[in-house]
Amino acid sequence: MSSINKLKIAIIGATGYTGLDLVYLLSKHSKIKILNLCATKNLGKSINSFDKRITKKLPKISSINNISWNDLDLVFLSLPNGEAQKIINKTFYKYKKLKYIDLSADFRIKNLKKYYLNYQTKHKSPKLIRYAKYSISEFNIKNLDKYRIIANPGCYPTSILIPMVPLIKKNCIKNNEITIDSKSGFSGAGKNLEKKFKHRNLYSSTYAYNIKNHRHICEIDQEFKIKTKRKVNFTFNPHLLPTFRGILSSIYFNTKKNITANSLRNYLFKYYKKSKFIKILKLNSQIGSGNVLNTNNLEISVCQTRIKNKIVIFSAIDNLVKGASGQAIQNMNILYGYPEDLGLK
Repeated sequence: MSSINKLKIAIIGATGYTGLDLVYLLSKHSKIKILNLCATKNLGKSINSFDKRITKKLPKISSINNISWNDLDLVFLSLPNGEAQKIINKTFYKYKKLKYIDLSADFRIKNLKKYYLNYQTKHKSPKLIRYAKYSISEFNIKNLDKYRIIANPGCYPTSILIPMVPLIKKNCIKNNEITIDSKSGFSGAGKNLEKKFKHRNLYSSTYAYNIKNHRHICEIDQEFKIKTKRKVNFTFNPHLLPTFRGILSSIYFNTKKNITANSLRNYLFKYYKKSKFIKILKLNSQIGSGNVLNTNNLEISVCQTRIKNKIVIFSAIDNLVKGASGQAIQNMNILYGYPEDLGLK
């Protein structure tokens, strides 16, 4: 394919963990031409010096002030919460063909009061929220091209909503007292991990945090309500693991009468039968994050417990790929009508 017909993109926030995975994956994507790699530090340096996996010759790291916005079709924003909304606010109306995939929380939360409570800052572009679509890719195959702003989901919510939304919609489980226990590699906290967590021996221990007020709770709650039209009561317990990447979520719930673990597993298998990335394992399969690392896959294992009608679903993803950059590219592929797995095989 000639460079003339390729989608012209910029990646803003290219040197963070998620940004580097984006650059690496997009550098191999056959329909993409990267015009700008932007950051606030290390200007003029080569992106290859940050990630040796990136072997393609790409533009040097530059400031967003160097972007020629008219030349772009799509911008990926991999920035701290609160920053993407400022950039989109300045460019949205001026460059009307431009589309955005935002990997922060800036356009995930529809309720501005809840956004403020969770992120302790007033939203800078509230009028643009109606132009944004929260997109777990598997739930938005048909209607994504109607939107200019794609709000990429959080990593924990991705691992939770994909296995649970179909079952709650099917009305085969009890929606009260769901317990979600999720464990993530420390890359999920970003490169400023030590500033966020003062825990002793952080890199050699398992650490539970934000049990009552984790920011992803309002995101999970919002999407349960939107996708299932049901009230779902759950607790969410996140942990950091002394490993770089990967998430394993353990989700405990009670089934309704005469619903078996095998019937739940079979329903999920049929629901995601055409999915490129969702893998439903055999009933009671052992599972870890090892199989999904550096892939856009999500593995699900439905397991019986020793308590009748008590089921646990295990869900494994790579937090930097399916939980962030990979799903962003999957959303891009859907947005522009490319094969869903292009650049992600």
